[in-house]
Amino acid sequence: MFRWKGRVALVTGASVGIGAAIAKSLVQHGMKVVGCARNVEQIENVASECVKSGFGGTLIPYKCDLSVEEEILSMFSSIKVQHHGVDVCINNAGLAHPDSILTGKTSGWKAMLDVNVIGQSVCTREAYQSMKKRNVDDGHIININSMSGHRVMHNSDLRFYAATKYAVTALTEGLRQELREAKAHIRATCISPGLVETEFAFRLFKHKPEMAAATYNNLKCLEADDVASAVVYVLSAPPHVQIGDIQMRPVEQIY
Repeated sequence: MFRWKGRVALVTGASVGIGAAIAKSLVQHGMKVVGCARNVEQIENVASECVKSGFGGTLIPYKCDLSVEEEILSMFSSIKVQHHGVDVCINNAGLAHPDSILTGKTSGWKAMLDVNVIGQSVCTREAYQSMKKRNVDDGHIININSMSGHRVMHNSDLRFYAATKYAVTALTEGLRQELREAKAHIRATCISPGLVETEFAFRLFKHKPEMAAATYNNLKCLEADDVASAVVYVLSAPPHVQIGDIQMRPVEQIY
């Protein structure tokens, strides 16, 4: 990780859970991290923790709604002015609504697509353009995917969400191919965790908190720091090594 010290990383969805853990880990390794989310106050709390811990890097909170392209473009413009540009882009932000294929609300489907697919793709495009303009040829784009991007669960609440994550799987491989066609040495990686104990289930099943609690109580889940460790592993690989997809589950998880 030494070669990343002092360089700029963007982490989306950095306010809580996996995003916050990734942001803290990269700051600990000396990176300058722009953490964005709609709730910037929570990122400010994470930034304060980093300062108190004496980490070598810096966490810069930025308020951004990834479902609004203009806000994403404004964020990248601000990063260019204040920090020159992005060297690492961690597309972590994502959301799920319990809207099934047969009875789901169109608004829920669109919300998931706007953040999980379109917002992520806009961030990827802008990160690449930032690297290209500055002749950064060793950058890295990491998509935090899900095991739902590789199999469909027997739960109608998660099937449209899975479709958006299958899109992330395809987009990451498509990105890898386009980077090779562009003769770039920028790398693209997918990290696909199974069940991670975060606020995810409580947001998904907000009207059924007992179901959310049961989701995490039935087995020993992954922790957000486990995913952050996977990000560090990916970034630590030698520049000639392309890690395509890390699939990680709790040992006790069946599917």
